[in-house]
Amino acid sequence: NYLRRCVEGNRHFNLAVGIKPGTLSNGLKYSLATGNWGDQKKAMSSTAGVSQVLNRYTFASTLSHLRRTNTPIGRDGKLAKPRQLHNTHWGLVCPAETPEGQACGLVKNLSLMCYVSVGSPSEPLIEFMINRGMEVVEEYEPLRYPHATKIFVNGVWVGVHQDPKHLVNQVLDTRRKSYLQYEVSLVREIRDQEFKIFSDA
Repeated sequence: NYLRRCVEGNRHFNLAVGIKPGTLSNGLKYSLATGNWGDQKKAMSSTAGVSQVLNRYTFASTLSHLRRTNTPIGRDGKLAKPRQLHNTHWGLVCPAETPEGQACGLVKNLSLMCYVSVGSPSEPLIEFMINRGMEVVEEYEPLRYPHATKIFVNGVWVGVHQDPKHLVNQVLDTRRKSYLQYEVSLVREIRDQEFKIFSDA
């Protein structure tokens, strides 16, 4: 409206008057304070419970609150499948910790030993292994080295190595010396002749 009046009246446009600086911050403050995520004028259509006050009753309750997951399905539904644990939840979601009543099974918690990794770039690790005798998959000749161990980084086949035991020990050593992130997982499958590395989140 202010811009239109300035154009119609051929007046100088003042940026400080035309733009309200508190629009975004006020909206965020409202959403964080009430938990209703969305426009203040359209409170009915906004999502409720996105931001919550952190439970500080005990240390265990704080950890439980931080590691809680919510399935965005109506609480009054009669379907049993969304409330049950899936096979892929094995070791990740606690089978016992869930509230009673309508939210049973829809609100889940991560298991005690479950850890969410942050992730780290894989390029320096691949470069490190190339310098330690890893042959890049593009240059690999299967007839020359039929028993070479395949190396996978985040599910991608990057190369092969003739002496996997020595390479695994070298990569393990770099992780122990904290040159590599401690959350990077290393798995050597001797039977399958594979060395799997996961550094993603």
